[in-house]
Amino acid sequence: MRRARRGMTLVEVLVAISVLVVMSAVVFEALRNAAEMEEVLQGRDEVIRGARVAIARLKRDLQLAYLTPNRDAALTYQTVFVGTDESPDQVIFASLAHERMYLNTRESDQAEVTVWAERAPAERGKGFVLYHRESQRIDDKPDEDGAIHPLAYNVRSFDLKYLDGRSGEWVESWDSRGVDTPYMLPRAVEINLILIGRDPDDERRSIDVPFVTRVKIEHSKSVMGPEALLTAAAAGGAGGATSGGGNSGVGGGSPSSGGGSGSAVLR
Repeated sequence: MRRARRGMTLVEVLVAISVLVVMSAVVFEALRNAAEMEEVLQGRDEVIRGARVAIARLKRDLQLAYLTPNRDAALTYQTVFVGTDESPDQVIFASLAHERMYLNTRESDQAEVTVWAERAPAERGKGFVLYHRESQRIDDKPDEDGAIHPLAYNVRSFDLKYLDGRSGEWVESWDSRGVDTPYMLPRAVEINLILIGRDPDDERRSIDVPFVTRVKIEHSKSVMGPEALLTAAAAGGAGGATSGGGNSGVGGGSPSSGGGSGSAVLR
């Protein structure tokens, strides 16, 4: 006697559908979590990669900072090293780190460099944008002209400290045109860069990602002898109104702030 064929009951169908729905929900949640984690990791990698690129460029430029001993070319060219203590900081200096990008261009390895930060527009993220200005020719306006490019986005703070080779102390500002450090470079520079990153636990919040490094300046020797240094310091003390204006001349928040008041000190 043939057995009658028996299909699935309604209860069995409902149970199978329920199991399928539960498994689909589990797979969907796992995929969603993986996508969110990938997005968080990509954002973190972007922050770290941006910081590494910015710091590598700063370290190379600062490592090859220099001052020329030729001070007789008035209104022709001027090499300075001026770091102002602001929020964020700004630094202006001459460097031997310029790279020629095009064949047969009349350029050397000398360049004027300015690094500063400005408040970021809404479409450019949060905090500040760190800018890098480089001019391929040294002139009498060390904080003007040249090509300007963004160096880092989402900057919370940018702070520089300078090592005084005479006292061994770190100072917040430096001015090679002033009385305290006449025609001198700092022995080293400490770079403190804090970027704004996404909180991996809550995408609506942000966290600070700090990066700290130090770079030794290769040409960090005074270009004047001890007697000349004393003479320059005495002359600066006699004309304090002129030498004291060195910081204010380049202390603006942008690279176009005039440096005319300090040009009388370094010629």
